[in-house]
Amino acid sequence: MAAAEKKVCFITGGSGRLGSRIAVSLAENGYSVFFTYNRAQEKAGEILETVRAFTPESIMTQCDVSKVTDIENTFRTFMEHFNRLDLLIPSASSFFSTPLPDVTEPAWASLVDTNLKGTFFTMQAGARIMKKQPFVSRIITMTDISADLVWKGFAPYTASKTAVQHLTKVFAKVFAPTILVNSIAPGAVTISPEWSNGKLAELSKNIPLKRIGEPDDIMDAILFLATSSHITGQVINVDGGRLLN
Repeated sequence: MAAAEKKVCFITGGSGRLGSRIAVSLAENGYSVFFTYNRAQEKAGEILETVRAFTPESIMTQCDVSKVTDIENTFRTFMEHFNRLDLLIPSASSFFSTPLPDVTEPAWASLVDTNLKGTFFTMQAGARIMKKQPFVSRIITMTDISADLVWKGFAPYTASKTAVQHLTKVFAKVFAPTILVNSIAPGAVTISPEWSNGKLAELSKNIPLKRIGEPDDIMDAILFLATSSHITGQVINVDGGRLLN
């Protein structure tokens, strides 16, 4: 396979605001890209065109990561096209407000099944492939600085992201030394829709570096972890120092 000559990354949620930036940036850096989308097929197709301008062998497929059967089928599709897995980024995520004491079971399931269950079973399926390879590979989970904060209206979301940080450490310990597993926890990022309503200046006051994060800030951390050889089980906060306050 032509793809075997290049490093290969697997990204879930590749049609999302951040996932799409990750997919394109990794393609620019020479990775063959396999990414998933859930509902946004048209947008995913546009992203694939951009990715293929750098790595023509890259592909996309539909996957609802809240369903384990979808994840398993997606990895079977992946193995039909690629014979190695260098970098796994479970980026698919769900985010919306759930004020207490009115959290419903469907809202809980939507957030936890996507953010926690989906990430876990994606990591597990990827680790099965990676542990058989004769080279070091990497998993980078996407969490949130809210794991270290108390957001009153987002209990299921923050619980799911906190749990993913713990899973990151468990996987790092179980699969060392051949799989390095770390997490990136972004703070406020400009691509989030809620930052378009005039909150930027207010939020920046609580950030020591005095600005909201950019997608490139997240990619700098991803590319660092994708090449580092002596870091595992860590959470890197990319928040401009927000947690210092």
